[in-house]
Amino acid sequence: MLRVFASAKINLWLHVLGRRPDGFHEIATLMLPLELADDIQVERAESLELICNDPTLPTGEDNLIIQAVRILEKQTGRSLPVRLTLTKRIPAGAGLAGGSSNAVAALKAVNSLHQLHLNETQLQTAAAKIGSDTAFFVRGEPAICRGRGEILEPVSDLSALANIWILLIKPPFGVATPWAYARWAALQPPPGASQSWRQLELRNDLEQPVFEKFVGLAATKAWLQQQPGVQAALMSGSGSTLFALLEEESAAQELAARAKAYLGETFWMEVTRLKCSPS
Repeated sequence: MLRVFASAKINLWLHVLGRRPDGFHEIATLMLPLELADDIQVERAESLELICNDPTLPTGEDNLIIQAVRILEKQTGRSLPVRLTLTKRIPAGAGLAGGSSNAVAALKAVNSLHQLHLNETQLQTAAAKIGSDTAFFVRGEPAICRGRGEILEPVSDLSALANIWILLIKPPFGVATPWAYARWAALQPPPGASQSWRQLELRNDLEQPVFEKFVGLAATKAWLQQQPGVQAALMSGSGSTLFALLEEESAAQELAARAKAYLGETFWMEVTRLKCSPS
């Protein structure tokens, strides 16, 4: 049996550059892995099976984990029966790429368990067939992602974020990624407003189209920006998660308590750090 962890991510900046001929959108984004992660146990079995602690999550052929294993089977010409037990901590529809991260974690685990000996390039090729942000999770290191997300440029100097704590806040609804990009294309909004912090740009071009429909998200971001200790706040990916950057864990925990009192119990919250942060 193997046990693997599938990290969440945030986008420190996200530029939407236009619609591509293949229907996807050309983007440039800085993606960062988080310590927040789902837990997946993988073992050999008689057939392919996915078990999840979240009863609302589909576990059949429409799940990205199952699709990932099917892609490996097609790529290798082998049947790869495994039982995957998924413990979810990353909410769905959150802009944190939990599903994509799960799929890539499964790719790597099955590659190891069945001794397929696929290298990183082959895994990235398989990952790119699953979705636009999956290639990032093969390495799971800070990277600028271009194209539709599959062209990676590793980023090593993020010293400004080395000791930063992150509060994630998700309302009791998600935002569908295809809808957010379609909304951006329909509105053709100007580039998102930038925040400058420690010589780092924070910007998300999807905020305006998403905030125009979900006005509560815009209000919550404005509230976060006004809170003591908050260095910056932004929406991650297509939402609906917002994140705030703080310099002290105690400040992040105190903000989480204030946010819970202000927003109510239906909002999901998590204090975490970058996966690359020193312990």
